[in-house]
Amino acid sequence: MRRYNLKVKKDVIYLFATVCLLLCDTMLYGQLAERFFKSEDIMLFGTYYYPEQWPREQWERDIEKMAEMGFDFTHYGEFAWGAMEPQEGQYDFSWLDTAVGLAEKHGLKVVMCTPTPTPPVWLTEKHPDVLTKNEMGIVIQHGRRQHASWSSDTYREYVEKIVTELAKRYGNSDVIVGWQIDNEPSHYGVVDYSDNAQRKFKVWLENKYETIDHLNATWGNAFWSQTYENFEQVRIPNARELPEKANPHAMLDFQRFCSDEVASFVNDQADVLRQYISPDQWITTNTMPNHHPVDPNRMDRLDFHTYTRYLVNGGDNGHGDQGFRMGSSNALAFHNDTYRNYPGKVYGVMELQPGQVNWGGYNPQPYPGAIRLWLYHVMAGGGKFVCNYRFRQPLKGSEQYHYGMILTDGVTPSPGGEEYMQTIKEMAALKENFDRNARMPEDVARRKTAILYDIDSEWEMNFQPQTWQWSSRGHLMKYYNTFKSFGASVDIISDNDDFEAYPVLVVPAYELLDNDLVDRWRQYAENGGQLVITCRTGQKNREAQLWEMKLSEPIYELIGAENLFYDHLPPDKWSVVKMDGNDYAWNNWGDVVTPKSGTDVWGAYDDQFYEGKAAVTHRKVGKGSVTFIGADTDDGKLEKEVLKKLYAGANIKTLDLPEGVIVEWRDGFYIALNYSSEKQTIHIPDKATILIGSKELEPAGVTVWKE
Repeated sequence: MRRYNLKVKKDVIYLFATVCLLLCDTMLYGQLAERFFKSEDIMLFGTYYYPEQWPREQWERDIEKMAEMGFDFTHYGEFAWGAMEPQEGQYDFSWLDTAVGLAEKHGLKVVMCTPTPTPPVWLTEKHPDVLTKNEMGIVIQHGRRQHASWSSDTYREYVEKIVTELAKRYGNSDVIVGWQIDNEPSHYGVVDYSDNAQRKFKVWLENKYETIDHLNATWGNAFWSQTYENFEQVRIPNARELPEKANPHAMLDFQRFCSDEVASFVNDQADVLRQYISPDQWITTNTMPNHHPVDPNRMDRLDFHTYTRYLVNGGDNGHGDQGFRMGSSNALAFHNDTYRNYPGKVYGVMELQPGQVNWGGYNPQPYPGAIRLWLYHVMAGGGKFVCNYRFRQPLKGSEQYHYGMILTDGVTPSPGGEEYMQTIKEMAALKENFDRNARMPEDVARRKTAILYDIDSEWEMNFQPQTWQWSSRGHLMKYYNTFKSFGASVDIISDNDDFEAYPVLVVPAYELLDNDLVDRWRQYAENGGQLVITCRTGQKNREAQLWEMKLSEPIYELIGAENLFYDHLPPDKWSVVKMDGNDYAWNNWGDVVTPKSGTDVWGAYDDQFYEGKAAVTHRKVGKGSVTFIGADTDDGKLEKEVLKKLYAGANIKTLDLPEGVIVEWRDGFYIALNYSSEKQTIHIPDKATILIGSKELEPAGVTVWKE
């Protein structure tokens, strides 16, 4: 559901209109899959192509080869602004018309892209103020990509013009199946400190706070004489210009501002497109998961979201001695489970690794079968399509060493291309067993688990970790990995979503909250849900201010606590939590709880000056329960045992999958995926029909069955 940032008004008509908008959104999102994707399609396959990069006489050969390999669509234009508008106001789409025509001739659809990550040189030379500026005050030079400021009104004007021309030209083409806005909208880790950004940040603050006194009070500016007299005096917090860390409230607001800026950049393009394109053409963008400052929830005028993922690049050792060639089992799983729940409730993978890449710390060959494994994993998570980047490996310019579906000779399929062809054929054969209306089996439905995620809390904790051992994402992933080992279907949701659909709801380190959210958690438990809350939750309000009460006191009634404080240990010292006669080591973060009478203590600290105090508590609340896990361990063993005990007590049957093995259910299929470096045997009922693979899963192996 879209996040409408609406000020509270008493006008009844206004409120009624708002409710209508929200209801319309809900109905629209429920119809997306039916509108844009045929019910008989398991998953569609696409590949990136750059006609502007290759001799025109090779285009038809290449596009014909795509069709021969079984692809459903290709992908044009996201870096081609200079070819589309070689001089200001002089548009040339003739070459693109030819490429679209060739796709149509060979039975391929096209995803058309807006070319806004790469402004042409005539634009940046005429208007150098459109370029971003880094923390050193250096203007980023023309070249590469994502170097234009989202805060530049001039740049936005040129963007609107090129998007309008594209939309008018191709908005009613039957060949164009959908639109991608920009490409990986972000600045690739570079924060924009340009004059445009400085100006827009002040406007953003004034819109939020209205008066400078309100800002000063929220930021606590009376301390250290930080008080401002007007909004013009405020600057973007810049570590290079400060003697030590910035005001945390200023940093949180700046994170929010950056996220709003990139979201508005995407949303505004979607608004332009919708003025001209057919309702049968969808609109999306491809974001990079966990890449600052992107929050896809804010990009609420898209039909759905897609993501980019590269698993093998020297940065992920995976599982076992060959795991670096496959990546971790959670790499795609987590993003499937996240993007499936963004506005639109439909997702695709717009960029998936085709083989070796050129930009990693080191760039190993993927394990034989790994690319096929990833394709099945996208399907298992409910993806509607997967598109690889790219069809041909370039011979010159950037990304020379980045594999494609075709090798450097331009005609021979790469190993990744071969695995795509194999998977496309296999999924075509699976269609006769595909049932989009299949009912989720009861044991799978009982395990369905939601993780509540808040990007603002993560930003705040990352800026103020309190101990260098703390990892917000690592903390969350300990819980996520446990649920996947249980064979649970997991949804990563926001606090705008409905909690009642899930037997289990986990709230990991949800630092920023309000009393309304705590009330919703209480209602969820009272109605029969199993609520799990972890350390750091509820320490601050939504503006990252500590409560004027005991630490985390808003959650005390819920978890059954009288008091709570936290402790950290040095990285070379370990302490113990004892639960059910077993010892669990921790030294990172420990919330120490004094429980109220009637609260069960499942685990207690076994040393330090708070020996005997609660580390894990559990209490019945209405028809459900609330479990609090105060210790954050490195190995996750305590957390896993607590969750096993909780699920068993709630009569929720779980699996015990080996590390690196994932089992998902989708549309009548069970899909098992082996990311481990060893052969694994999986349990498949004798009555089941195995459609792909066998009970013995080789490394990078896939098995599909129906019961």
